[in-house]
Amino acid sequence: MPDPSGFLKHTRQQPARRPVPLRLRDWGEVYPPAPDALTREQATRCMDCGIPFCHDGCPLGNRIPDWNDLVRTGAWRAASESLHATNNFPELTGRLCPAPCEAACVLNIGDTLQSSNSGGAVAIKLVEVEIANHAFDGGMVRPRPAPERSGRSVAVIGSGPAGLAAAQQLARAGHDVTVYERDDAVGGLLRYGIPDFKLEKRVIEARLLQLEAEGVAFVTGCNIGVDMTMAELRSRHDAVLLACGALKGRDTPETPGRRLRGVHLAMEHLVGSNRVVAGLDSEAPIDARGKHVVIIGGGDTAADCLGVAHRQGAASVTQLDIYPEPPGKRDEERDPWPTWPKVLLKYPAHEEGGDRLFAVAVQRFVPSGSDPSVVGAIRVAEVQVEKHDGRRVVTPRQGTERDLPADLVLLAIGFEGTDAHKLLGQVGLATRGTVDCGPDWQTSVPGVFVAGDMHRGASLIVWAIAEGRAAAAAIHSYLGGAGSLPAPVVPGSRPLSVLR
Repeated sequence: MPDPSGFLKHTRQQPARRPVPLRLRDWGEVYPPAPDALTREQATRCMDCGIPFCHDGCPLGNRIPDWNDLVRTGAWRAASESLHATNNFPELTGRLCPAPCEAACVLNIGDTLQSSNSGGAVAIKLVEVEIANHAFDGGMVRPRPAPERSGRSVAVIGSGPAGLAAAQQLARAGHDVTVYERDDAVGGLLRYGIPDFKLEKRVIEARLLQLEAEGVAFVTGCNIGVDMTMAELRSRHDAVLLACGALKGRDTPETPGRRLRGVHLAMEHLVGSNRVVAGLDSEAPIDARGKHVVIIGGGDTAADCLGVAHRQGAASVTQLDIYPEPPGKRDEERDPWPTWPKVLLKYPAHEEGGDRLFAVAVQRFVPSGSDPSVVGAIRVAEVQVEKHDGRRVVTPRQGTERDLPADLVLLAIGFEGTDAHKLLGQVGLATRGTVDCGPDWQTSVPGVFVAGDMHRGASLIVWAIAEGRAAAAAIHSYLGGAGSLPAPVVPGSRPLSVLR
């Protein structure tokens, strides 16, 4: 059984990140592999509590206490089998997921409420990624082709985590699966949207070898709705899964000066940079080298732009957040939980330099003095954010306006839904720019299903995989497949509300 006092013997620890001066010289991952001793020590902190809230915190239903204890005893192969039973791609979630399971961990609750000596949540994400690393390094990740074919075929549009998870589940159930990707390489947002310092692309390639060996076919450079109509696709396949993501960036067209050259959506910056790192392009169309960069937004995408700008050699980087600065988790000089339901998120990129301003908003983009068609600064003001009738109201504070130098402005303020409008046809969009479905993940068009961000809006990778698995189960049933596939979530599922 687990060590019931492990969390008292060991404090929460993470492997040391690569030194900032070193990692700014390349695009390698920030976190090096953790030593086995550290990983097993952190797994020992899991006490398999009576009610493992981590199960509910994870949309995939990962058997976290089970594989924690297997790692504690050094049973890496069994841990890999337990982890892969619920998660198709732990090497991805272990690197990219913000770990809602850790937010739900009982040790995290005690630490948040009482500033106890428990040291915070079990380092679940660390253990997860090291199980995946051991699985690949030890040859445990092997193809699992179906023993016999069903004679039915499925088209998956989009090769992000939702599409790939569904494709793998359906191929293993014996169906012929073809994944259609509009880009020139498979991976969706993982390929060109996530910088290599968070996810080196060798990780994607290693998993794709398994999917191909299991019978999944990939067609790249094919934009359904442009290169092939939905009608043509339906004539070739017995079912279709829409998994195109939600990549339509939120914009601020009403802000004066928005059309000045030098103001871009964040993904335009990230995609171009990733293509250069991949060796596909010689130079990025949006390069921060020598420029004063302002990033508008406070989430993951903004942090990605921050890290990229530093590696490109920006002269300065300033990140703006419209919300007031929340306290650090152990900042007892400021209002504690639950007055502040969130704690300050600090991404690795934030320790690499730059300024971070809170409770400010852009009032206008200011033209350059030497060229009025190019941005030269942004005018910001301190703001107060309130909610009225469920809507956010932002009020500038009089007399707080000031200009910040800005040769390059990146808008990282979220996403508005899918940008794959041309393939939708009669499926239609919901008011929030996503695609609705019934309880069986089927859209208004029979035989056409939807999953991932295209259905729920921009969300976490763990939710994309969970929805991909659930949609695969629905498609398998629709095709009359024998038995059933695991379906960890249902349409409309929402994250567990946990203490943070």
